Amino acid sequence: MDKTTSYWFAAKRYGWGWALPLTWQGWVVYILWFTVMLGSIPFRGLRWHSYANFAFLIGMLLALLGICYWKGEPPRWRWGE
Repeated sequence: MDKTTSYWFAAKRYGWGWALPLTWQGWVVYILWFTVMLGSIPFRGLRWHSYANFAFLIGMLLALLGICYWKGEPPRWRWGE
């Protein structure tokens, strides 16, 4: 069995972070994340001063970053390599 690592998210060419997904699993993560973010608007309302809204947004951001860190290429600063 081949044990090569398959990354879901490619590293950005310039800077730090991840670019677009490489696999269908990465695209599913992005689509689900955006669906939850947009679908939750009617339930959260548009009152951005609410601590619950702020906590929800930070939690969603940390969830996406965690998945990208777990299943993406190792992050480091890149200069166009």
